[in-house]
Amino acid sequence: MFTLKRIAACAVVFVAIPGLAQTPRFGRPITSADIAPWDITVLPDGTGLPAGRGTALQGEAVYVAKCQSCHGEKGSGNPNEALVGGIGSLAAGQTPVRTVGSYWPYATTLFDYVRRAMPFQAPKSLTPDELYAVSAYILNLNGIIGSADVLDRESLPRVKMPNRDGFVPFPRNPK
Repeated sequence: MFTLKRIAACAVVFVAIPGLAQTPRFGRPITSADIAPWDITVLPDGTGLPAGRGTALQGEAVYVAKCQSCHGEKGSGNPNEALVGGIGSLAAGQTPVRTVGSYWPYATTLFDYVRRAMPFQAPKSLTPDELYAVSAYILNLNGIIGSADVLDRESLPRVKMPNRDGFVPFPRNPK
């Protein structure tokens, strides 16, 4: 027979046992050194760009070896996304062709994206010089820079993309 005293005792045990259990001790606190390899953001103004340099002439070899199998010869997009063409196609009444040259507002976005995600089978594997070179090659294919123009942390943010003014700024107000 259950008495009020037994019910109260059981309730105390059921409430107390979880409170006595230790919390799991998974992993360890993250340190600045743990975060550093992943803290690679490049902003539109060039903040975060590493030292290095490259030209389109140097980038062609990098592209052929590490990008062409997915993005096609000269960025044609066969079999995957095209990187070249479509400049001016975002105007009203046309079918937009969104490529690096036609759509992206900042050249630093190209560098940042390639740095993080490419090549597909080995992301974050390109050296800074390879990144600047392949970025220069793609920008050159789009007619945005010359084949001998040098890209580095100073010149890349100054590249004026055709669609730079095609985006409406979104004021980020956390309140």
